[in-house]
Amino acid sequence: MAENDGDEWDGQGVEDDSSAVMRAVSRQIRLWREAAGMTQVELGSAIGYGEEMVSAVERGKRLASAEFLDNADPVLGAGGKISAMKEDVKQARYPKKVRDLAKLEAKAVECGAYGDHNIDGLLQTEEYARALYAMRRPAFSEEEIDRYVAGRVGRQEIFERRPAPMMTFVQEEVTLRRPIGGTMVHRRQLEHLLEIAQLRHVVIQVMPTACEEHAGMGGHFQVLKLQSGEAVGHWESQVGNRLVWDPKQVQVLEMRYGIIRSQALTPRESLALIEKVLAET
Repeated sequence: MAENDGDEWDGQGVEDDSSAVMRAVSRQIRLWREAAGMTQVELGSAIGYGEEMVSAVERGKRLASAEFLDNADPVLGAGGKISAMKEDVKQARYPKKVRDLAKLEAKAVECGAYGDHNIDGLLQTEEYARALYAMRRPAFSEEEIDRYVAGRVGRQEIFERRPAPMMTFVQEEVTLRRPIGGTMVHRRQLEHLLEIAQLRHVVIQVMPTACEEHAGMGGHFQVLKLQSGEAVGHWESQVGNRLVWDPKQVQVLEMRYGIIRSQALTPRESLALIEKVLAET
């Protein structure tokens, strides 16, 4: 949810499996190209890409886009076999941790999230997310930034789910005022919050900086209630992310989130504050 979407689950040692997909796709494209008797330059010219891109895809350095696969399929006479890899590539484009979190969100009937240092990932515009990843230190490569941004934006499909889950967010006031990405990105992010808040299954609240009592001083976290009736927590830190399954620990997070919501501004007051900050930006 926060800017460490690129990290592994804390203590899990989970290895991202996208590299295997990249190798399989790159190998197939190279084999089909060679079978067609084409050079990388010729294939690139035929499908609208440069030799460098074709080479990067075949070496497993870049994931092929859906357009790349669709264009290459008829040129190489693959009969739909190359195009059929689009879904695998789409999934591999997102880090495994993000895919796992998205699967849980897809099963949720209720999502609650408290954000203390930046806008929650599900509420971020693409430009805002890109600015966050670009300022990451140690620095990400452009390819890593593209991948993490795609993963974050991809998770936002949850807003289009039917039946829609109940979604509540509590944002620290400072997250509204910090101009991540510059003035225009900041303004668009605030406008996006106001747009999302109009959805009937979404509630956005703001925790004012002047609030003396605060149950969320432990940092950002998320609570998901699944269709099965089970609940799971998601906690983040500087060095990793952790899923919380233990019922007692999840109960603590649920209780804490309930108190945070009661301490925050009401939804109406929160939207008024967002509008005020936007007018001042």
